[in-house]
Amino acid sequence: MKILFIFNHEPYDGSDVAWNGLRLAKVLFEKGNDVRIFLMNDSVDMARDCNKKPENYDNDLVTMIKEMYKNGIKLKVCGTCQARCGIFKNEPYFAPEIKSTMKDLATWVEETDKVITF
Repeated sequence: MKILFIFNHEPYDGSDVAWNGLRLAKVLFEKGNDVRIFLMNDSVDMARDCNKKPENYDNDLVTMIKEMYKNGIKLKVCGTCQARCGIFKNEPYFAPEIKSTMKDLATWVEETDKVITF
């Protein structure tokens, strides 16, 4: 099954929303699903090396998403949001090839069986 996760929230916002979404994506991928992640709005900070885990958080979400990408989960990050969103506006993403467009997101939505948002 093709499953698309769309993240919107700031990674370290005092909740476990982003972490739980990544955990679910990882488990579904490990079960053999084609998992795709699209980061937009303030969630784009999860794709920036300059975003360091706060001391009061157990999990490093940037490291987590980088490992998921390295292991084969498809990842795209909103190009417009790079300059407009997150705490680290205009900072680069950890891999230039993940920078994407709304057109790419629309294609992924059309191609997938399920869309889940966090």
